[in-house]
Amino acid sequence: MNGPRQSASFEIFDIELFKKQLLHWSIQFDHVCWLDSNSHDETYNSYDAIMAADSASVLECPVENAFQNLSDYRSKCNDWIFGYLSYDLKNDIEELHSQNYDGPNFPDMFFFQPRRLVFISGNKVTFSYLDETAEEIQDDLKTICKWPLMTDHHMKNDVKIKLRTHKDEYFHKVDQILSHIHRGDIYEVNFCQEFYAEETTINPIYTYQNLNRISRPPFATFLRNNDHYLLSASPERFLKKEGSKVISQPIKGTAKRSENKDEDEALKQKLAIDPKERSENIMIVDLVRNDLSSVAVKGSVQVDELCKVYTFDQVHQMISTVVGEVQQDVDPVDIIRSCFPMGSMTGAPKISAMKIIEELEDAKRGLYSGAVGYFSPNGDFDFNVVIRSILYHQANQYISYSVGGAITARSIPVSEYEECLVKAKAMRMVLDENLNDK
Repeated sequence: MNGPRQSASFEIFDIELFKKQLLHWSIQFDHVCWLDSNSHDETYNSYDAIMAADSASVLECPVENAFQNLSDYRSKCNDWIFGYLSYDLKNDIEELHSQNYDGPNFPDMFFFQPRRLVFISGNKVTFSYLDETAEEIQDDLKTICKWPLMTDHHMKNDVKIKLRTHKDEYFHKVDQILSHIHRGDIYEVNFCQEFYAEETTINPIYTYQNLNRISRPPFATFLRNNDHYLLSASPERFLKKEGSKVISQPIKGTAKRSENKDEDEALKQKLAIDPKERSENIMIVDLVRNDLSSVAVKGSVQVDELCKVYTFDQVHQMISTVVGEVQQDVDPVDIIRSCFPMGSMTGAPKISAMKIIEELEDAKRGLYSGAVGYFSPNGDFDFNVVIRSILYHQANQYISYSVGGAITARSIPVSEYEECLVKAKAMRMVLDENLNDK
């Protein structure tokens, strides 16, 4: 049984420098979860950034009974817990199986109760430590503010990216999906492919920082579970609970950016009115509404934003916002379970789409298209969608990133493939150019 948390707040003059020092300092611990909004003016953000590190307890479990185990663990801790849900937890919800090749080989579920928590809002930094004294917080603050930012980690490994699904095979598989759609088996499938590198070593923290620097997304994540690392530049929120309100913000619809201002605006406007992209988004919004309705107060689920285009450093994205109200006695884990996996990463109808995904994809998704986030002691939570992310298994020297897109009746295989390459651009840049040693 842990004692109460000791908290202390401070004003930091150079918050961007402090964030870098804090992240570098945290890597000494075996369990770390760093969540960064990159100062996006996001309506539902509670914090600009959070650092959780140094586990007091850990939950790591396979698919079977995973959600029940998480519910029990959350109740037992009665504290902040941070971690992830892999995509394959769908097998704990439905009669589904995942037999595809699993290169990254991450645990199916991982959560930990951090001894050290740091919340950042503007220039205010709040430390919340478990079983530590105010003096120890002060000591850590002094250490972090002096922590050196190393500039050369002496790693010069070439990263040779391979394709799990080659281009011609990709086109063949999309044709098979279109056949399913034309037969009426499904309306939409999110079809993904893996890019990977073997016998390769990278510096996780530098790779993450370079990925974040060129993408600056609102749901960036650096997560460490011993020798498993997630380096994520996710732009998408899966699900957030704040009091009785639950919010989901699915992304469907992507357009590339242009350095030419007029051309960039034209690409944004074209995305906003594109009938295929809008139909993709609306289908997933309907799915999310249906998922939320199973746990929400009757009649409370509504769409606050439909098909709004947001601009990020690498791409334009079409995002919708679905909200609902839940009763106070609903288990927060049950809310997540009712909506998992997120519709933006499956398709519709969800179960049929997931079966086709398992049949046609060449790699097990694992943590990719799962979710990372936290539960607070009062049962609130916030989870992203694990996309635009690099998975790194340090011990196995295996690097993986996957990208995908929604296949609908209007899909053109060549266009879908090109969209995948647009989404993969940031990950490819930080690995191909070996920016992590600069």
